Amino acid sequence: MSSDPWGRVDETGTVYVRTADGEKVVGSWQAGTPEEALAYFERKYEGLVVEIGLLERRVKTTDLSAKDAQAAIDHLRQQVDEHHAVGDLEALAKRLSALVESVDKRREERKVQRAKQHDEARTAKETLVTEAEELAQSEQWRSAGERLRALVDTWKGLPRLDRKSDDELWHRFSHARSAFSKRRKAHFASLDAQREDARKIKERLVAEAESLSGSTDWGVTAARYRDLMAEWKAAGRAQRDAEDDLWNRFRGAQDVFFAARSGVFAERDAEQAENLTLKEELATEAEKLVPVTDLKAARAAFRSLNERWEAVGHVPRDARPKVEGRMHAVERAIQESEENEWRRTNPEARARAAGLTGQLQAAVDKLRGQVDAARAAGNNAKADKLAKELEGRQALLDQALKGLEEFGG
Repeated sequence: MSSDPWGRVDETGTVYVRTADGEKVVGSWQAGTPEEALAYFERKYEGLVVEIGLLERRVKTTDLSAKDAQAAIDHLRQQVDEHHAVGDLEALAKRLSALVESVDKRREERKVQRAKQHDEARTAKETLVTEAEELAQSEQWRSAGERLRALVDTWKGLPRLDRKSDDELWHRFSHARSAFSKRRKAHFASLDAQREDARKIKERLVAEAESLSGSTDWGVTAARYRDLMAEWKAAGRAQRDAEDDLWNRFRGAQDVFFAARSGVFAERDAEQAENLTLKEELATEAEKLVPVTDLKAARAAFRSLNERWEAVGHVPRDARPKVEGRMHAVERAIQESEENEWRRTNPEARARAAGLTGQLQAAVDKLRGQVDAARAAGNNAKADKLAKELEGRQALLDQALKGLEEFGG
C-alpha cells in the first residue's frame, strides 16, 4: 500500500483521497505501482489547479461574461466534486466558491452599468427626439435638414433600449423627420409655383421692354421703364436659368433705349451749353442798362436784347435760374423806373398829394396853436399830450412834402 498527505492506494489498487468528510474513492489502478497511481491522480489535481488559476485570471482581467464564467466554474466544480484527483480538493472548492462570488459581483456591477447605460441612452434618445420635433417646425430648410440627418447618425450610434421604449421613441423621431420633409416638400412645391408665375410675368415685361427699346419718346418711355423695373422686382424670382436669361433680355432692351437717349441728350447738352454762353453774354449786356438814366433808350435796348434772348433756345436746367434771374433783375429795374416816372408825371396823383399835404399842414398849425394855448393856461399835462400828437402829424407832413417834391414841387 502507498500513501501521501492527501491520498492512498490500498492492496486492491483502489485509490482514495482524503477530505473533510472522510476518504473518498478516486478510482482503481491496476496497471502499475501504487506510487504511479498516486502520481497519476496528483497530476490530475495539478491540472485542476492550473485550470482554476486560468479561470481566476480570466474573470479578473478579461470581459468574460458571467454566463460563460459560471459554466466554467460549474464544469470545474463537477470535476472537484467527483473526486477524480488526489490533492486538497477542499481548497479548490473554496477557490471556486470565491470565483462564484466574484462572478456574482461582476454580474451586479454589469447590471448596474447596463442600467446606467440604458438610462443614459434613453435620455440621449429623448433629447434627440425633442430636438427633432422642434426642427420639424423650422423653416430653415437647409440647416434643419442637415441637422436632422446628423441626428439620425447620432441615433444609430446609441445602444438599443428595451424594444417597447426604443420603438416608441423611434416612432416619434421618425414622425418628426417625416413632418419636416412633408413641410419642406410643400414649401418648395409652392415656391416652384411662385417661380413659374414670376417667369410668366417677367416674360410679359421683357416683351414690352423689347418693344419699347426703339422709342424716341424719351420722357414717357423712360418713365415706363421705371414702372417695368418696379413690376419686375415685385414679381419675385423665377427659376434660376429662366431668371438669368429673362434678366439679360430685359436689361439689354433698356440698354438699347437709354444708350440711344444718351446720344441724343449728349447732342442736346452740347447745344444747350452753347446757348448758355450766348444768354450769359446777353445778360451781361443787359446789366449795363442799370442804373437807368434814359428810360426810353433803356426800354428799347432791353426789348431788343429780349428778342435775341428768346431766339437762343434752351439752356441746361441747372443753369437756367441763375441766368434768367439776371435778366429779370434788369427788367424789374426798368419797370421801377417806369413806375417812378408815372408817379412823377401823373397830374391826378400830384393833386392828391398836394391836397393831403395841405390837410396835414392845417392840422399841424391847429395843434401847434392848441399846444401854445394850453401852456399859456398853465395846463402842461394837456400841452404835453397835444405836443406828442403834434409830433406824429409833423412826421406825416414831412413825408407828404417829400413825396410832393417828387412831382416837381
